[in-house]
Amino acid sequence: MTLRLAAVDLGASSGRVMLGRVGPGQLELTEVHRFWNGPVQVGDTLHWDILALYREILVGLRKAGALESGAREASAGGAGAAGGERGLQGIGIDSWAVDYGLLDGRGKLLGNPVHYRDARTDGVMERVLQKVSADELYAVTGLQQLPFNTIYQLAAEDRLEQAEMLLMIPDLLSYWLTGQPGAEATNASTTQLYDVRARGWSDTLAQRIGVPAGLLPEIREAGQVIGPLLQAVAEETGLEPTTPVIAVGSHDTASSVVAVPATEGDRFAYISSGTWSLVGLELDEPVLSGEAQQANFTNEGGVDGRTRFLKNVMGLWILQECLRVWGTGDLAGLLREAADAPAFAVLIDPDDPSFLAPGNMPRRVEEFCAKSGQEPPRTRAALVRCVLESLALAYRRTLRLGQAVAGREVEVVHVIGGGSQNELLCQLTADACGLPVLAGPVEASALGNVLVQARALGEPLPDLTAMRALVRATHELRAYHPQGKPADWDAAESRVFGTR
Repeated sequence: MTLRLAAVDLGASSGRVMLGRVGPGQLELTEVHRFWNGPVQVGDTLHWDILALYREILVGLRKAGALESGAREASAGGAGAAGGERGLQGIGIDSWAVDYGLLDGRGKLLGNPVHYRDARTDGVMERVLQKVSADELYAVTGLQQLPFNTIYQLAAEDRLEQAEMLLMIPDLLSYWLTGQPGAEATNASTTQLYDVRARGWSDTLAQRIGVPAGLLPEIREAGQVIGPLLQAVAEETGLEPTTPVIAVGSHDTASSVVAVPATEGDRFAYISSGTWSLVGLELDEPVLSGEAQQANFTNEGGVDGRTRFLKNVMGLWILQECLRVWGTGDLAGLLREAADAPAFAVLIDPDDPSFLAPGNMPRRVEEFCAKSGQEPPRTRAALVRCVLESLALAYRRTLRLGQAVAGREVEVVHVIGGGSQNELLCQLTADACGLPVLAGPVEASALGNVLVQARALGEPLPDLTAMRALVRATHELRAYHPQGKPADWDAAESRVFGTR
């Protein structure tokens, strides 16, 4: 029997609804609906358009159900699908982390969620650290210090007095589908309010920064059935009201890591490459040492109790913003030209705070070059080369630091997500890290989403090893091997990062 599942996969720049089919030796995805997702400036605040996202999700679920029902009717010679087999058998939602919606006592949303790139958290981290030391925060949560972490957003929040419940983005959307509130663990672990050892909320931390008691909902684990669709949602989407919504690894990186096509015993690292790059290792336990804190590595929850020991790198955001400013969609042509551009001509630190907010990214690269005493790139292709080489250097530095802190040697790097299609970036990553790179699958987050759903619905996928074996058996990977001189990368890293 083949399970028919919808994966709602929301990235920081686009969303999509994917139809997954999972069965013995079968793991397939079909994109049925893709839609724009991005910040909306209203006055001096940057928001997510959460209602538009919800509307598009409903559209996508209707398309997925109709596509599957149509396919089954066609295979049955027009006789229609058998009772109980119409539409979908499960729905799961994953998204980016840290952002949330606030609900009042009637379960109504208190305004559009604020975007993590909004300036409201400027200077807030420093104020919070006067109440709770960085050492204490790390000892409890194991999270890297990022100015947009949920804890700092809440410290800047002006709606807490009216709020009765906080729901992370995928939990909010699941709530609208089912009426059942909760907080899936992998996304909860990104808030800096989650006790990484106890695997639950830290009420003490919440109280000390002024988060009201009861605002944080009950934790649920990936694979738990949240509930069936509300009747109104079933009518809107054409799906059966019994269709279950299932908690998956609702942080998209947690779902992506499920689909890393590693074999049992592999000593691997992963780069979940998209708007952000999440660079790290999969561990059985968190690493909460002083060295890990100083290196600013994060310990986020993974599916099946694993720890995602990783660090955020700015990712393809800089390149995406350049393309937006240039008004061009010809990335393939720019990448071909960039591959022939001079190596190491211009380098930037992609994690410099100047690159965080939306804006004129080519100009910001020029400004960075001016401050660092470099001639700015003279062509668009040279700028693309600059961004990708700089990203590869950041990956190299992060992976080497992570191995040293975790005491874990890496032999292969898996690049998953949309960035795995960028051949130049994958080759530069292999060159910079001095390790083979296996690129793919592209749709890692959606694959991890449907795999967790399938297991919850009885598919014999008992652990991550079995899930990953199915990914390897059904998806092609592309291998990149290190080229060039390691000494050139050593010199380039020294130029950008010095002794840091």
